[in-house]
Amino acid sequence: MFYPLDIIMIPLQIFLFCFTIYFFIIGFFGLVVFREKKITTPEKKFACLIAAHNEQAVVGHLVKNLQELDYPKELYDIYVIADNCTDDTAKVSREAGAIVCERFDPERKTKGYALDWMFAKLFDMEKDMEKPYDAVCIFDADNLVHPRFLIEMNHHLMKGAKIIQGFLDAKNPYDSWVSATFALSFWVIDYLIHQAKTNLGLSAVLGGTGMCITTEVLKRHGWRANCLVEDMEFTMKSLVEGIKTTWAVDAIIYDEKPLTFMQSWYQRKRWAQGQFDVAHRFIPKLLKEGIKQRSIPILDGCLYLIQPYFLMFTAFFILMGYIQVFYGQQIYTSIYSFMPNHLMTAITIIQYLLPMIILIKMRAKWKAWLYIPLYQVFIYSWLPIVFLGFIHRNEHEWAHTKHTQAVSYDQFIDGRK
Repeated sequence: MFYPLDIIMIPLQIFLFCFTIYFFIIGFFGLVVFREKKITTPEKKFACLIAAHNEQAVVGHLVKNLQELDYPKELYDIYVIADNCTDDTAKVSREAGAIVCERFDPERKTKGYALDWMFAKLFDMEKDMEKPYDAVCIFDADNLVHPRFLIEMNHHLMKGAKIIQGFLDAKNPYDSWVSATFALSFWVIDYLIHQAKTNLGLSAVLGGTGMCITTEVLKRHGWRANCLVEDMEFTMKSLVEGIKTTWAVDAIIYDEKPLTFMQSWYQRKRWAQGQFDVAHRFIPKLLKEGIKQRSIPILDGCLYLIQPYFLMFTAFFILMGYIQVFYGQQIYTSIYSFMPNHLMTAITIIQYLLPMIILIKMRAKWKAWLYIPLYQVFIYSWLPIVFLGFIHRNEHEWAHTKHTQAVSYDQFIDGRK
């Protein structure tokens, strides 16, 4: 029997099913990490940039952490961009030993603008250096960094990588159910997207911190990524130019996750706004270049940008299902009724099983396992968030996320034991 809503619902269900299967298949390739012989001789010179806005509570610990990396001190410098600060971020950073560059521009106050400003300043400064920088590494002020971070980045640069993303781990994964589920979602992305795509020869995506970009790329193509998700914007801008983002699984950054649900809500809403903005501007470009160059990595980047639309359509599909139940009669044809029951059962089981596999790979504490049921709550809370992000996609007002986890790297490691 044909229902009028089938005109919308059948294509919608086919899209949702195909998109789900596509990411499930890709995700399985991320369950294995292929190890390679590492280049351990330090050669590349780095500028480590810390973007900081009113981060006096945490920035000092990161500066001291970076000073203790397992890398020759003459081959990296630490800079703090004190961006429109009204606290003692600059003072704390100087006392910790960083080179501080203060910036005051209330009209252009996103992280993207701060980085653009800093790159211009940095390239002007290095004219007087005996050895210019080979790459810049970008961190958020609340981060902590694994001692081998620069060694790992040096390895990938020596192998020809131009843009590299490190492994985004959590600084406070067990502090609340929100930070735990937030951490788990990042671990899932680390393996089931970044590692999977690396194994398949596709492009990873920059994650906002723990990023490494060669100065060659920045000088040739510029930064010019100033939206609410400047990392994704730069990833896609580079992908259009044929430059993939490399995944460095052993270059680990520990990022502070939100403690409360509302903190995570506002942060994710900002991300959703930015993702729709980037998708609107770059899907046509990626599609055009992907077809023109017959490039699967570029076309895959296009599919990655469709994700927020996938979540919107999923929310609409769920809503229509509830409406159908409310009316007590069928109002559209379900394509899933024509599929084997065991297929849908398998998809449902895999949805719950994959996060558990990731917890095993991360050797997470038992406490993380208690939050598995709430992980689904966290994931489904994305559905209303993406709608709000779509509605406000043209708003570019940046909101600061307050960070309070003021611990040294040694204290952090002791706390994880």
